[in-house]
Amino acid sequence: MRDSRHDILFEPLRLGPVTAPNRFYQVPHCTGMGWRRPRSLAAMRGVKAEGGWGVVNTEYCSIHPTSDNDYYAYCALWDDSDIRAHRLMTDAVHAHGALAGVELWAGGGMIVNHATRLPPMGLRSLPQTDDGEVQPGQTRPMDLTDIADLRRWHRDAALRAVEAGFDIVYVYATHGYLLSQFLDARTNTRTDAYGGPLENRVRLVRELIEDTREALSGRAAVACRFSVGLEDAESYDAFGLLADLPDLWDLTVPDYDIEMSNSRFVRQGALTESVARAKALTDRPVVAVGRFTDPDMMAQVIRSGAQDMIGAARPSIADPFLPLKIREGRSADIRECIGCNICYAHDSQGVPIRCTQNPTMGDEWRLGWHPERLAAAPSAARVLVVGGGPAGLEAARVLGARGHEVMLAEARRVMGGRVTRESALPGLSEWARVRDWRLGQIAKMDNVTLYPESRIGPDDLPAMSVDHLIVATGAHWADDTVGRNNPYGLHEMDRDMIVSADDVLAGHMVEAEHIAIYDDDHYYHGSVLALALRRAGHDVMLVTPAGRVCEWGTFTQEQYASTAALIAAGVRIVTNRVMTQAAGGAARLACPFGGADITLACDAVLPLTRRIPDRTLYDAVRATDHGLQSISLIGDAEAPGLIAAAVYSGHRAGMELGETVDLAARYGRRETSV
Repeated sequence: MRDSRHDILFEPLRLGPVTAPNRFYQVPHCTGMGWRRPRSLAAMRGVKAEGGWGVVNTEYCSIHPTSDNDYYAYCALWDDSDIRAHRLMTDAVHAHGALAGVELWAGGGMIVNHATRLPPMGLRSLPQTDDGEVQPGQTRPMDLTDIADLRRWHRDAALRAVEAGFDIVYVYATHGYLLSQFLDARTNTRTDAYGGPLENRVRLVRELIEDTREALSGRAAVACRFSVGLEDAESYDAFGLLADLPDLWDLTVPDYDIEMSNSRFVRQGALTESVARAKALTDRPVVAVGRFTDPDMMAQVIRSGAQDMIGAARPSIADPFLPLKIREGRSADIRECIGCNICYAHDSQGVPIRCTQNPTMGDEWRLGWHPERLAAAPSAARVLVVGGGPAGLEAARVLGARGHEVMLAEARRVMGGRVTRESALPGLSEWARVRDWRLGQIAKMDNVTLYPESRIGPDDLPAMSVDHLIVATGAHWADDTVGRNNPYGLHEMDRDMIVSADDVLAGHMVEAEHIAIYDDDHYYHGSVLALALRRAGHDVMLVTPAGRVCEWGTFTQEQYASTAALIAAGVRIVTNRVMTQAAGGAARLACPFGGADITLACDAVLPLTRRIPDRTLYDAVRATDHGLQSISLIGDAEAPGLIAAAVYSGHRAGMELGETVDLAARYGRRETSV
């Protein structure tokens, strides 16, 4: 039974000419699918509507070929083919009683138009600025004819949106794109009616809202995505000038590092205070995100009057069925977002989003996977899973849900593998949700038994009478320093100077005072281990061959904050250096560009260069006449990578047990044009 405190989350809400069935609102978010993968996009959004989201938006949608973002995958509403593509999505959303929304987009100085090769239009002639990525090219300054064209293109796109079946159509005035550039006095230096005083700078947004309302003629609601911030008083003045124009406000803050930050640095509900101040200035409904996963907090935010709807992108990815679980009183079953931003990272690389918590995300159409429904196995089997990390736990969960009899043996006392160890590091506590959710689901299954502190060898198998063996024994950090930039290891290495990352992860005391972390991993490990060692009182240097620390963290929106945290903690950062020697109380660092070597005094070196799969059991069983129907190697034991990859590997193992899979046919499935 649903908790009565959550009833407010299921009250309908009028949005101009349409009504949202509840207060759960999946805001526009990118997917890496865009115009290239409309069927994948439709299947993914449809699953969210099935899961109870009252409003499901597609991603930002280009209104005209003068705004193309083709090094990402984005949506468009340029012509009839786009209408047909979007109709797949709106039909899938409407099938479950939800409203479908679309965010109309003009890129301005944030884009280069790689595909159409048309000069991008902006307020001034400035270099492209998207996410700090350096791209050759500058914008063409807009004149009044261009502004008139923009209004016409926006209106035409709104008409196509209605024809495609959308119930909510956005005017998109934030995130640094064209309309927000008009609003900002720093970027808007025009001297005509669209520049200067605030009333002039909001003029284009006002006109587009009015144009869109006129074009829609009551057939769909008009929404506006807009930024307000407590440290930006003028943002509330601008909002006040537009406060009652749209049917719905989708509000965020000017700092994307707050809105979209990694959970290492920002917790849920971070936007609420800024949004509440704007909410007091309008009588129109307001939605805002905050990476909300706690239904109590969701209900309290709405009850307080800070906002009217719970906006979500990442929580709706981690658990598309979050609303339904709250409605049915199953809040404990929510697959909570961990804020790792793996979803964002892969969209940024132009491929379909994926999720650490939800391995089905992005594969709803390609593989037919569903986050809640797992088909029963044709026949039940006895399966032994060895290793209770993210891959092993997910495999056991899926196998159990499909009806197999499962034993999961873990050598350590505590389940979770690398997730348990890493979640103890600074800022990563939410990552324990990967372990805890799976243990919670497994605890409900009588056909899955966990055996902690159980180290399995090949000789143990005959007595266990299992049909299938799945080895998920993980990996360990190498101490041989072989890696990306050191394919043969260091030229000279004193092994007494090497500190194992696994020892630090296990909480063992490190005797050295001055530690140099050699980070050739380029993700979060170097940063969080450096912070952990600093907290333990060590003097720490972080050395990386990359130009910046946490280089891959640019995709997970944590590179900037990660670097700032290291500086604040007193970690010395050395970039663009390849370690070549660790001996005699010093590390020798070569310049990859031919500069002179430098030497750093240190007592110890902690190499983060590669991880070695722990496949001893797998190899030993394969070498025997084991009599098993199948034996498989999954997760980091097969190929070390992201936690998301390990979870995905476990899910695959559970779904494919006993099958002969044509990899090309199944995983090579691609979309063709609509």
